[in-house]
Amino acid sequence: MKYRYKHYFLIFSLFWCLCLSALSGYAQELEQNQSLDQKVENFIRNQRGKWRHENVPQADAKVLYNLIIANNYKRALEIGTSTGHSAIWMAWALSKTGGKLITIEINRNRYNMALENFKKAGLSDYIEARLADAHELVPQLEGPFDFVFIDADKNWYKNYLKFLLPKLEVGGCFTAHNVSNLRYMRGVKEFLDYVRSLPFMETTIDQTSWTGISISYKKSD
Repeated sequence: MKYRYKHYFLIFSLFWCLCLSALSGYAQELEQNQSLDQKVENFIRNQRGKWRHENVPQADAKVLYNLIIANNYKRALEIGTSTGHSAIWMAWALSKTGGKLITIEINRNRYNMALENFKKAGLSDYIEARLADAHELVPQLEGPFDFVFIDADKNWYKNYLKFLLPKLEVGGCFTAHNVSNLRYMRGVKEFLDYVRSLPFMETTIDQTSWTGISISYKKSD
């Protein structure tokens, strides 16, 4: 009988140690997440009103952030980094879902500025930045992706979509910037007409800001 009690005591002690270890790990992870949130928030606050080089407005960046969080996306792609405003918001969301962002920029100066901004925001570990011509790189990307955001040459929006659709997971989301002004954005109408013609894609336009973001969910292959 004493042996049995001793056996139970050892099992209980081991269980309790495992619980304490798990709680300690959770507390440490929570503290790290809170620290990262604070660093990102401070960076965004300090940069408010300073973004140039055709970065997205903050309202649009928040739309991307919310889409990633709401759908628990983990493998994201951005075409058109500029100096990193939208990438920072997406990477911030991905830091919460356990994901990572690949972002592509063709301009070396903007690319270098983006790298510096990623570092200052504390998000470099969640971003794989590529200095490349997206026309050449996108067809070579393996995927799969569950979230795509394009903010690059509008007359190539349709081409980017065609290249990436086979690499977009079912349930994934393809978003595009500056789709409200069809009159001045050459290529946007062709892109929207095409994506809306696809029976397996469900497309809406978010009008949070005047620029407009198309949001297309892949419902099936």
